[in-house]
Amino acid sequence: MELGQLIEKAKYVREKAYTPYSKFQVGAALLTVDGSLYTGCNIENAAYPVTCCAERVAIFKAISEGRFHFKEIAVVADTKRPVPPCGSCRQVMSEFFSSDVKIHTTNLQGETKTFTMEEILPFSFASSDLPEDQS
Repeated sequence: MELGQLIEKAKYVREKAYTPYSKFQVGAALLTVDGSLYTGCNIENAAYPVTCCAERVAIFKAISEGRFHFKEIAVVADTKRPVPPCGSCRQVMSEFFSSDVKIHTTNLQGETKTFTMEEILPFSFASSDLPEDQS
């Protein structure tokens, strides 16, 4: 899949975002290494902390269907600069993305900036940081 197609999928799903509070719509399109596509939009809640970002929705959909190997993700919003994923999304990405997965950040004006997982969250907290099972 071409990057332009991935971005168009993210733009399309962005329109489905449930954002009655912030009015800030975000869309994400996630491509697996086997060519499967998963999309997500942000879904807000009156109890703000339980809101879920577009990136995590796409990742969780893929994981729930047994997909664990990812190639790239495109994230789009109506922002002045290419929209960066929040810290929570970056941490979830670090759990499931290898260091070379491409993260394409973009806006509705067509500006795009691409990072690898390693670039967008260097020195991330990982499962290897947890103590080993002592039993």
